[in-house]
Amino acid sequence: MKTTKIIYYVATGLLTLLMLFSVSMYLFNNAELQTAFTALGYPTYIIYPLAFAKILGLIAIWFVANKSLKEWAYAGFFFNFVLAFFAHYMIGDGEQIGALIAIVLLLTSYFSWKKMNA
Repeated sequence: MKTTKIIYYVATGLLTLLMLFSVSMYLFNNAELQTAFTALGYPTYIIYPLAFAKILGLIAIWFVANKSLKEWAYAGFFFNFVLAFFAHYMIGDGEQIGALIAIVLLLTSYFSWKKMNA
């Protein structure tokens, strides 16, 4: 059980750092992100809502006791990362590794959280 907690906190902590970096890019490097979103085929108006959703997801994962809400946060992150992976893969910019790392961290965090609460 102790090992599971360590795995959970390390994976969730690294995922949190990755998401906070992402949010900071969305908020403080918006012009570059608009170019990237356009190249990926995504509308630029989703940049700020996506940043806000990532912050809410982190809050839900770390601080909300409601298991259903946590599940939704994990699901939201999962879909975001999978879509990011395939968007980068399809345009061939080689940037999909970040999304792949995020997926691994997310799944590690999720399954260790489920194991701790079993």
